[in-house]
Amino acid sequence: MKRQKETGVWGGNLLGLAASAKDGIKEVGTIPQYRRLLQLAWPAGSRPFKLADRLLFRLLSRDEDPALLFEFQKVVKAEPAAAEWARGIVREAASAALAEAGYVEDPRLRGSGHKIASAVSAFLRSPLAEKPFVKHGATIALHPEANPPSWYSVAMLASMPNLRRERAGFTERLGHYLAQPAPKKSFVIRVGKKAVKPQHLLLGDPIESDARGNAKDIPLALHYIELLARMGALQWAPVATKVLQRLITDCDEQGVWRPRNLRSTPKTINKITWHYFPLEADGKSLESREADVTFRIALIAKLLGWELTYS
Repeated sequence: MKRQKETGVWGGNLLGLAASAKDGIKEVGTIPQYRRLLQLAWPAGSRPFKLADRLLFRLLSRDEDPALLFEFQKVVKAEPAAAEWARGIVREAASAALAEAGYVEDPRLRGSGHKIASAVSAFLRSPLAEKPFVKHGATIALHPEANPPSWYSVAMLASMPNLRRERAGFTERLGHYLAQPAPKKSFVIRVGKKAVKPQHLLLGDPIESDARGNAKDIPLALHYIELLARMGALQWAPVATKVLQRLITDCDEQGVWRPRNLRSTPKTINKITWHYFPLEADGKSLESREADVTFRIALIAKLLGWELTYS
């Protein structure tokens, strides 16, 4: 909080999930910092949120001020065609943050939400949903007209129940799409002459697990399962369901997640979960290592409507 500027910005960037000398990012950016405070249940209306809210709502507008591109300014300066692509990513991320903050009935957010949903819906209805890639020289690239869902757009929808009800058909199609296995092949996004590796797109279920349901990246699996549970789409996702069952099997009779030989808090591979996991500092005690996963399993169970009993 002390590192937040009066402009509401953290780290001089918007989406950075880790320091990156290549991208000129020195620390985690504004939107993941904001979302982490929400996960920590920091008081609504406090100074960090008031400062950041003004910026986030401005990012939803049609304001074309180059300064609002933040870490994308250099890319857009070199490739002017990248401006629309960069503003689209930023708008989705800002919409997710504001939806999670509870601004779900604000007309500015609802307008942005419908626009994002319409773009993803058009993609799901098109042949590109089945064949989203094209060959570009020696690399595989996302089709320039493809607009698949992202971690941000799905998080936004997961936090906007009225929008999901208004677009029930789209929500169901999206749920089925997110239940299918994600492509294993590596691909890039072509932005003008520049190739960008995406870290925010979701072209299916991103969870990797073994035959027993042990997830390779537990924080990512929990985040994804929670989003599907909030959307009412978990029943269509066999891999996510199997992983959740495995996590529950590793809980003891008191509901505490206690797998064998737990030597440290589960580590994430994909930094998209930076804001989400862990919330508990990795202490030396076994209990601190178990806390986050236990909490997330219980929260997912509540979202699914299960009745929890405590001994």
